[in-house]
Amino acid sequence: MPSLKDTHPHFDFFSADSLPDSYTWPPLDDHPSSVHRSDGHHPPVIDLDSPDAVDLVRRACLDWGAFHVTNHGVPTELLHRVESQTRRLFSLPTHLKNLAARSPDVGVSGFGPAPISRFFDKRFWSEGFTIIGSPFEHALRLWPDGLGHVPFCDAMREYEEAMEGFTGRLMRLAFASLGLDESVASEFRGGPTVIQLNSYPPCPDPGRAMGLAAHTDSTLLTVLHQTATGLQVLRRGGSTGWTTVRPVPGALVVHIGDLLHVLSNGRYQSVVHRAVVDRARHRYSVAYLCGPPAHVKVSPSPTLVGPDRAPAYRAVVWGEYLGLKAKLFDRALTSISVPCDVLSIACFASEVVH
Repeated sequence: MPSLKDTHPHFDFFSADSLPDSYTWPPLDDHPSSVHRSDGHHPPVIDLDSPDAVDLVRRACLDWGAFHVTNHGVPTELLHRVESQTRRLFSLPTHLKNLAARSPDVGVSGFGPAPISRFFDKRFWSEGFTIIGSPFEHALRLWPDGLGHVPFCDAMREYEEAMEGFTGRLMRLAFASLGLDESVASEFRGGPTVIQLNSYPPCPDPGRAMGLAAHTDSTLLTVLHQTATGLQVLRRGGSTGWTTVRPVPGALVVHIGDLLHVLSNGRYQSVVHRAVVDRARHRYSVAYLCGPPAHVKVSPSPTLVGPDRAPAYRAVVWGEYLGLKAKLFDRALTSISVPCDVLSIACFASEVVH
């Protein structure tokens, strides 16, 4: 495995007429027991105005860990504007985008490859731009003359405000689907704002390239705006396999993240997903990462544990978990699990008390 301090130089994808060896991956069905599904089964589309929304969210979380939502309240015009500004950013020459490159010594904000790329020997056919808080400083480096940075900053600020309102509503539904009181959901509001812009350029050999390798998100929920095919999710349970999540006009895609997995005591599993690329189409996506405030400890809800189901994970704050994910990647969730012998003792003690 490459060192965590390894960084790849930013590659000019549009200059490539063949796939470099450093970007050539083994066969894409790279997850244990995975196959590619094309049998018509797809994550459900949920109308948030439906009187059955809570039950529909529960079923989608249990069956898929991902779903589409409509009637989410985020204006279509704003979604178009955010995507337009995302295209504008990634259409800049590589040497200009590098002016806003993220620095491993400062943080993850700015331009560069996906942070998880450090865990893989092969590189991703993609670029990213991470926004934590205001994008002003980085945007001013990209558009230093005049007011070129203003429409970008305005669009991202308005998107952040719209998503804060929407994700508050979404969390209430998700928590209600677990039988949790609305007051519990309110404790998880107000976390740091993270917007992730992604670019997946056309690829000369998409069958041997990878846009973004299989992973889960270190969030409670992740909300994705996409208008082109490329996202795939791994459905767990009795019907495993990679499923392409086709865009639904006007809908947003919701992913269950690791922290909701913990809060639900494993009842809702964080969804494994990846991004594949296309020979002709340039795909863009915008992800909003929803996590708890820095001081909030996430642990299995007391209402979801009992004599027959002890807590499977220890408490963790988001900052600590992000550190574990940066160090351990796909072993982070396992690292905070409660050992089986401890679970057995907890169950025995509960039986004695009752």
